[in-house]
Amino acid sequence: MSRLPALRRAAAREWGPLCSTVRRGLAGRGVRALALTLTAVALTATVQVVQNQAWGYRPVQNLGAVRADDPLWLALLRTPLSLFVPALDLPVWGALAQILLVFGIAEVCLGRWRTLTVAYVATLAGTLYARIGIALGPETFPGLPASDAQVVDTGPSAAVVGLAVYVCHQRRAWLTGALVVLAMVVEVLVKDNLAGREHLAAIAAVLVVCGVQEWRGRRHSTQDPGAGGSGARSGAPPMRSWNLRRGPAQRTSWW
Repeated sequence: MSRLPALRRAAAREWGPLCSTVRRGLAGRGVRALALTLTAVALTATVQVVQNQAWGYRPVQNLGAVRADDPLWLALLRTPLSLFVPALDLPVWGALAQILLVFGIAEVCLGRWRTLTVAYVATLAGTLYARIGIALGPETFPGLPASDAQVVDTGPSAAVVGLAVYVCHQRRAWLTGALVVLAMVVEVLVKDNLAGREHLAAIAAVLVVCGVQEWRGRRHSTQDPGAGGSGARSGAPPMRSWNLRRGPAQRTSWW
């Protein structure tokens, strides 16, 4: 018996809602649906060109390079731009491809501001984890060696990982989300460095956000008399939500 129909059904369950949302979003708004993503790609490419110039390296470092031994207030000021500063030891096309794919899907599914918020939360989680890990020291599991305090912490990877997990949670693509998490765990096991640890910190922060949203959604549904049952029959307004038929972003609550 052929397994192809079963695989097709499994793929449809896993990626069908996500693909439908992206297709409708692009068909309805065209390139405007990717305004944030295209801006991020252009900004990252521009920063890459500038930082590779003799006159541009120092300004980029002053504005967007984050290290764990920097003062906290300075690191917080630099963190938003650091997301768009490609790592010098990695090919820039990788960062651009990550932003175009993951940011693009997230922007269509979540909207511009929620995409930015989740990306910043994930990046900030990695930045703060580096400080905590260095303070704990290498003797503990989450600890980091003191030498990592001098590592330049830039690039979109933490934001990309966080957005991927968040979108998978919102669209109930559980297998894909689990594979993303598993890949980051394997990354740390194979090459245990600051970047890999920060990816796990970003995932942990996003999962906390998802958990809080789920809890708030369930709490709201139990307290709102219009969520269903007798409340719905009595004419109370239903709980506000979006689904695949009503709009491009399916959600239970936002903050």
